[in-house]
Amino acid sequence: MKWKKYTIHATTEAEDFISSMLADLGVEGVQIEDNVPLSAEDKEKMYIDILPELPPDEGAADISFFLDAGEGHEALLGQVREELESLRLFVDIGEGTISQGETEDKDWQDNWKQYFKPFTVGDILIKPTWETAEGAKGCRCVVEIDPGTSFGTGKHETTRLCIQQIQKYMKAGDKVLDVGCGSGILSIICLKLGAGEVVGTDIDPLCIAASQENMGVNRLPEGNYRFYQGNLIDDAALQGQVGQNFGIVVANILADVVVPLTPVVPAHLRQGGIYITSGIIDFKETAVAEAIQAAGLTILETVRMGEWVSITARKD
Repeated sequence: MKWKKYTIHATTEAEDFISSMLADLGVEGVQIEDNVPLSAEDKEKMYIDILPELPPDEGAADISFFLDAGEGHEALLGQVREELESLRLFVDIGEGTISQGETEDKDWQDNWKQYFKPFTVGDILIKPTWETAEGAKGCRCVVEIDPGTSFGTGKHETTRLCIQQIQKYMKAGDKVLDVGCGSGILSIICLKLGAGEVVGTDIDPLCIAASQENMGVNRLPEGNYRFYQGNLIDDAALQGQVGQNFGIVVANILADVVVPLTPVVPAHLRQGGIYITSGIIDFKETAVAEAIQAAGLTILETVRMGEWVSITARKD
C-alpha cells in the first residue's frame, strides 16, 4: 500500500504539542526523528546490541505522519498549518514548514534486508533466512536468523564478542541463560554448539516472538528452550520461572542495564558458572567491572573490539 508522508520541520520543544495536535485532528500515529540522547529510563527499557550514536542535539525535530496516497489531503493539511500557527503562541515551533514524500509498506519492512548478508564468526556461519548457505563448507554450524522487528543479526561487535566468549567458555551440556535475547541468536548458537538447555528473557514481546520463530527456522527441538517476557532485574516471579544452576549466563545489553542486572546473576549461576557480558561502551567498562566484583564474581577476561568491551567472570 502506498502512503503520502508529510513531515513537519519543528523543534524538540514542540514535539509533544504537535503530536497531540495531530491526534486531535484524527492522525493515527506519528514518527519523530531528533538527536535527543536516550534518557536513563529509555536505556533501562531497551535491550539492544547497538547503542545509537547521534550527532549533537541542536533542538531540531522532524514529526512525520502518513496518509493514504489514494486520497486528497489538502483540507487536513490546511487545518494542520492553521494549528501550527496557533501553537506559536504557546511554544517555539521553529520553522513549522511541511514537506511531503511517498513511501510503501514494504519500504519500512524490507529495505534494511539489503544490508544483512551471510558472514562468519570463527567457525560459525550466520545468514539471513532469505539467503543461501554458500560458504558453509568447513563451518561448525550454520545459524539462520530473521531479526524481524527485534534487534540482533549478530554482525555488531557486541554480539561478535559474546559469540567468541561462548565458543571459548561454554561446555557441552551446559544450561544457558540468555538475558535480553533479542532475535534469539545467542540462544540458537548455544544450542547448536551443544548446550543442554537454553532459557531466554527479554522485556520486549516482539523479541520473544522472534526468538521462538528463529528457533523453529533452525529446526531446534522445542523441549530444549524456554523464553519469558519480563525484566529479570526486579521481577521475582520471573526469577523463579527462569531457575538456577546455569553453567553460562550471557547478557548482551547496555552497560547501564548490565550494572543493575549483575547482582541478580550469581543466584542463577552454579558454582564455577560463567557470566559473559557485552554491549559495554569503553568508557563504561570500569562501572561494569566494579559491579561484577561487588557481586562476588571473579573477572577472568576482558576483551575488546573497536570501542566495545566484553567482560567474562566466574562464580567461585
